[in-house]
Amino acid sequence: MKYFTSGGLSVGGGGVGSGKVSEKETVRDGNAATVSGGEPAAVGGGDGATSVSHAAYDSKIEGNVIFTQVDAAINWMRKNSLWPMPMGLACCAIELMATGAARFDISRFGMEVMRFSPRQADVMIVSGTVTYKMALAVKRIWDQMAEPKWCIAMGACASSGGMYRSYAVLQGIDNLIPVDVYISGCPPRPEALLEGLMKLQRKIEGEKPVEEHLSSLLEAQG
Repeated sequence: MKYFTSGGLSVGGGGVGSGKVSEKETVRDGNAATVSGGEPAAVGGGDGATSVSHAAYDSKIEGNVIFTQVDAAINWMRKNSLWPMPMGLACCAIELMATGAARFDISRFGMEVMRFSPRQADVMIVSGTVTYKMALAVKRIWDQMAEPKWCIAMGACASSGGMYRSYAVLQGIDNLIPVDVYISGCPPRPEALLEGLMKLQRKIEGEKPVEEHLSSLLEAQG
């Protein structure tokens, strides 16, 4: 360890006045410092004493430093701060509302911040029957969401049209926008939605945002 003095005197391997303390030769304990030669150095108040303070190394910082990859750090932040866009279109929306209640505690995953503004959301949860009359409105809201964004098809109707094999119902929201996670059920319980959100988290963990950004830049330049 290296120490420096706040006064004019300094303690080092060469005695008083050498200008520095030799590395790995000084042990600091409270208000006293001991030089490797065995002679205690005066520290703090007193006649002719000098104060020794920390210079470069702090052992406490070891527990606050993490080495990781940029992709892993970005994915970790993204997966734990998903803000849903609740697209409740039919009875599955009741189960979506129940997921946000206290019994199921969706805030454990950092996903309780449901935004009804597409510019503040990054995962659309399509819950319910998607009619052709409503499909264009869903697509417009999806287009207004900023990248990166994900989509969850909650329930049989959003995934495949469900029991409604009619001219008025879109047979799956994936005919209109890309879907990342499908949740089966009619309607699925809140636990199923939580499992789907956890599957989405695991999918985000495997993404490579830096590589995708660089490839998009190269395509734009080319």
